Amino acid sequence: MATTKSKGNQTLLSEMFSAGLYKRNQGRRVRQWTGVAISAIFVLGAWSLYRTLQGDFKLEDAVSTGVAFGLAAAGTWFAYRVVNYPRFADFLISVQAEMDKVSWVSWKELVRSTIVVIVCMTFIGVLLYAYDAAWAAIFKFLNVLKI
Repeated sequence: MATTKSKGNQTLLSEMFSAGLYKRNQGRRVRQWTGVAISAIFVLGAWSLYRTLQGDFKLEDAVSTGVAFGLAAAGTWFAYRVVNYPRFADFLISVQAEMDKVSWVSWKELVRSTIVVIVCMTFIGVLLYAYDAAWAAIFKFLNVLKI
């Protein structure tokens, strides 16, 4: 009897070398934006590495460009494959399903709530400053605090 390997049980390493998509149309937005974010991290890291290789190590332009481009390309491929890794993809699919259930507040309510938070935090900050100034004055008067 032949055994078949299910798509959901593949290891991450074997998944990195395949090109297929896992559950292509499910969790699409979350998976795309997660892939973009992971790719951006690798591209920015490659750019920083390029600048370091050019500045500190003074490597030739072709070498530092090749290393940085290779890292950016490998990172982008990694991002593409990791969002199609079955365990991670299932997690992202469930994240999108839960986010679709959230009832988002209106813009007007968001602005109103933000104003309330800013006013409360300002009031608390002023109140704490007043308490601090009052205690400092009392301690100065009693010669406990010498400033």
